[in-house]
Amino acid sequence: MSGRAQLMWDEAVTGYDFGRDHPMDPVRLHLTRRLVDAFGLDREVDVVAAKAAGESTLRLVHREDYIEAVRAASADPASADGSYGIGTLDDPAFAGMHEVSALIAGQSVGAAEAVWRGEALHAVNFAGGLHHAMPGGASGFCIYNDAALAIARLLELGAERVAYIDVDVHHGDGVQAVFWENPRVLTISLHEHPRTLFPQTGWPEETGAETAQGSAVNVALPAGTGDAGWLRAFHAVVPELIADFRPQVLVTQHGADTHFEDPLAHFAVSLDAQRAVQVACHDLAHEYADGRWVALGGGGYAVVEVVPRSWTHLVAIAAGREIAPETVIPESWRQEVFARTRQLAPARMTDGRWPVPWASWEAGYDPADRLDQAVLATRRAVFPLRGLLT
Repeated sequence: MSGRAQLMWDEAVTGYDFGRDHPMDPVRLHLTRRLVDAFGLDREVDVVAAKAAGESTLRLVHREDYIEAVRAASADPASADGSYGIGTLDDPAFAGMHEVSALIAGQSVGAAEAVWRGEALHAVNFAGGLHHAMPGGASGFCIYNDAALAIARLLELGAERVAYIDVDVHHGDGVQAVFWENPRVLTISLHEHPRTLFPQTGWPEETGAETAQGSAVNVALPAGTGDAGWLRAFHAVVPELIADFRPQVLVTQHGADTHFEDPLAHFAVSLDAQRAVQVACHDLAHEYADGRWVALGGGGYAVVEVVPRSWTHLVAIAAGREIAPETVIPESWRQEVFARTRQLAPARMTDGRWPVPWASWEAGYDPADRLDQAVLATRRAVFPLRGLLT
């Protein structure tokens, strides 16, 4: 197995563009790629452009009639069929939508193939992580579910156990739905509570179908959750489940919208904590999955202030060349940010909160703390199903 990481990248993925006023501005992808280059990380990884996912690959997850609806809307956006979730405010149709969505999916599938076949130890597709797309419909800015497609491809190649960790502020509902009945896939999602945020799913009681009880895990955290609580929740649930499941591959989704500057959610997490979870996922892959790690992007709508820094850290961790939290950002990148967006770029690589203090679950449960209540609800719902103590 190669010790080098792969960065999946094709400049054409920046064509995933719902329009000028849409929150998912593709400039976030462009600026992330340029920041990766500014730190020289492109020389530390193999930059690979995979081919777009073809019809047979897309059908591993998506219904044929839905794929045809995407194709039709892609060719003629005015004809978009709203019954498939296309042509809505969240998912406006645009010319070339099928092609670029399939290209992003292809990068995640290519990442999974490279890791499974031993061509790379780690692979990153920060353009991916489009976790809301359902088998038969678009949802939440997501047309094709590249995360689910990558996992489905791993299963097709012979993987017996794949774990998926989703730390986007929104519930990873599409991936959970695809593998709801499949005990070979463990899906874990940490997200803002469904009472206060889209997609209003991801309750702790959602634990998988009868044939796969305990294979879906949901940690629904209260609005306002910050660094210490977020890290406490992650470490109170994720490592023990991964240790029990012992996946052959770890797939992770790193939506940057948990950040306190993100305009679409209500967490108060810093870049320092996001980086800490990225490191934790990397370490879990090495401890339990022989290092096989596929890391994806996801949400994130502070497109200048947060997303490029967060995902550049992700690439650096995968490359084995972590960027110290206090590192000053190259002036060349800051100038490019201003030239493209007329916004002032951040000066350093995190928010200055490193190391982030947090208390382990073993340090004690506080029955009056809403975050501890949320964690305990998840542990009580899932751990007994897996033969673990709560």
